[in-house]
Amino acid sequence: MSDFVNSGWALYVAGVTIIGLVFCLVLLVIASRRKVMANDNTTGHVWDEDLRELNNPLPRWWMWLFVITVAFAAVYLAFYPGLGSNKGSLGWTSVGQYEAEQDKARAAMTPVYARFTAMKAEQLVQDTTAMGIGGRLFLNNCAQCHGSDGRGSKGFPNLTDQDWLGAGTPEYIEKTITEGRVGMMPTMAAAVGSADDVKNVANYVLSLSSSAHNSVAAQLGKEKFTVCAACHGPDGKGNPALGAPNLTDKIWLHGWGEAAVVAMVTNGKTNVMPAQGRLLTPDQIHVLAAYVWNLSQGTKVAGQ
Repeated sequence: MSDFVNSGWALYVAGVTIIGLVFCLVLLVIASRRKVMANDNTTGHVWDEDLRELNNPLPRWWMWLFVITVAFAAVYLAFYPGLGSNKGSLGWTSVGQYEAEQDKARAAMTPVYARFTAMKAEQLVQDTTAMGIGGRLFLNNCAQCHGSDGRGSKGFPNLTDQDWLGAGTPEYIEKTITEGRVGMMPTMAAAVGSADDVKNVANYVLSLSSSAHNSVAAQLGKEKFTVCAACHGPDGKGNPALGAPNLTDKIWLHGWGEAAVVAMVTNGKTNVMPAQGRLLTPDQIHVLAAYVWNLSQGTKVAGQ
């Protein structure tokens, strides 16, 4: 695919465009010199017994319409990109227009967010305007993964409970929204041992949350769990600093049961929370973080 972005293709596109415009003009000149035949001016095509197709030249107004179209195309290509890699005299780009529109929108919204900047999350959740804006931001930017109610789904965290892989504070949420986050569970099957060892560890992990498990296999897997304890802790309660989940609760992000745990230990998993810092302003993220934080706090918003 890299061959399609070199300078040769740009010249090819520009050449085809120019030749196409010139060819249109040549056809118009040829067509304009045609005259009505003195005798039989039909093409020989007849429909419905007496409906004959005549070989008349184009009307003058139609000819001039084509000429104006070609002239407009030439002027357009002089000002705007269209001839290969030529940027045009105005230097217009769709990206530049988008960024200008975004800057204009942000400038218009600055006065709206101005009074929220110094407010803490606890204050923002009591402000109906701030939470209304936060809700719209959430629906537009977060609901695609976490759901419109914030309860998530398999592979996408539930934001309405108290189970946070990180600190769960408004500041941490704001940082995560801005910079994104990558969560990785490495493949651990080789470190744990055989396939039976992996199943035993899976049952021990299930036993930590009093989930249904094979008690004999769990006892055998307890010793092998030391491999996992480096991240999840010796008691399996996780490590927020590493983003390692708590295995003692019954909250399963990627599926529950022996098969799901075995798959996780065997294959590992990488989850990505995309950074929103380029899409949202710091003021928007500040309000959005307060809204997300409040989903797990249940604080009643004023006026509701």
